[in-house]
Amino acid sequence: MPTRILPAVGDADAVRALTTLLSQLPDAEPVAPVGDSTQLVDTLARLAAESVDELPEVVVVHERIGPVPALELVHEVALRFPAVGVILVTTDVGPGLFQAAMDAGARGLVTLPLSYEELAHRVQAVAQWSVGVRRHLGHGADVFTGAGGTVVTVSGAKGGVGTTLTAVQLALAAQASGRPTALVDLDLQTGDVASYLDVQFRRSVVDLAAITDISPRILAEAVFRHDSGVALLLAPAEGERGEEVTDRAARQIVSALRSRYEVVVVDCGAQLGGAGATVVELADTALLVTTPDVVAVRGAKRAVRMWDRLQIRKAEETTVVVNRHTRTTEIQPPLIQRITGTAVAATTIPANFRELQAAVDAGRVHDLDGKGAVRQALWALAAELGLVKAPETALERRGGRGRERGAGGLRRRKE
Repeated sequence: MPTRILPAVGDADAVRALTTLLSQLPDAEPVAPVGDSTQLVDTLARLAAESVDELPEVVVVHERIGPVPALELVHEVALRFPAVGVILVTTDVGPGLFQAAMDAGARGLVTLPLSYEELAHRVQAVAQWSVGVRRHLGHGADVFTGAGGTVVTVSGAKGGVGTTLTAVQLALAAQASGRPTALVDLDLQTGDVASYLDVQFRRSVVDLAAITDISPRILAEAVFRHDSGVALLLAPAEGERGEEVTDRAARQIVSALRSRYEVVVVDCGAQLGGAGATVVELADTALLVTTPDVVAVRGAKRAVRMWDRLQIRKAEETTVVVNRHTRTTEIQPPLIQRITGTAVAATTIPANFRELQAAVDAGRVHDLDGKGAVRQALWALAAELGLVKAPETALERRGGRGRERGAGGLRRRKE
């Protein structure tokens, strides 16, 4: 089977030299080179949306690529497309750059000026590694082969407003619809996801904090597979260890999860530290849960203003979820929207603690009655946010097309 090699080179002379050598390698299949970092990531994302098998086995990144610096680009490719082996072409042969490249996720270096023997040896080794990774990933039922999963953060206006329950049910709904889903407890001091789901597991998010290259194997060892199918990355049992999860670690952990799962739900709790702030900033959707009372709504307003002052997230980029809603309360969603300046989810969660009490006390909120109003509302919220995969129609299951080839034959985009 030929090895597909994608060169990423910004200099015309370097393109010619590199592609000439690559075309001479045995069993090599160089593809059209890309000229900058944006084009490279977009090309890989498009191929990954089709299938992981469409991705090239090897990407060769030249040191003069731009506008993103080469090492940053290597890091992004390694995180978002873990089945692709990256080779960095550079004039610097010092141990400092070698270590930096390895930390960024490169599988090897080739020095300039290019040597046929060195390039052939490195491409062959990286291609074998890539094939092995794909064979390993092919046995995992939860592998997401898209360009990058959706990250949703769930934060609380204050403690006790239902943040964890909301995060858990969103993750359960996404998983139940057929989307590989991870649930991260980033409420590092007081996280309760494990208690809500009756889980005892010795590993936690802290175990990934000091790792600079989070491989699929390392990630698989740190997560706990719940009976529902959701992959759990839990808060540490010792709250003081939460300080070990730095901003940089949180970014790497969530990026690694995003490359492997189609949906990543992060419970950030009500106290937002540096790690939580980092994840809220990079999230596709940031939810802020409140109850319709003065204290909680004031807390939501303070949180939104703080996020804006710290340039974490603008108010209009935040969605407030109203929990324990009743029609008789004076504070209704439109008023909350005006006070906070945010969007407010159309789906509100009704006040019905009696429905929840037994499941919460038993630590089995995954067993909530599917006909209950609270559970139905939370799963409807998941659908509103686009986390639930639409069921296939009978026509789609048969592999049929629409009546008009031009319309019905279009491939449905991933959410």
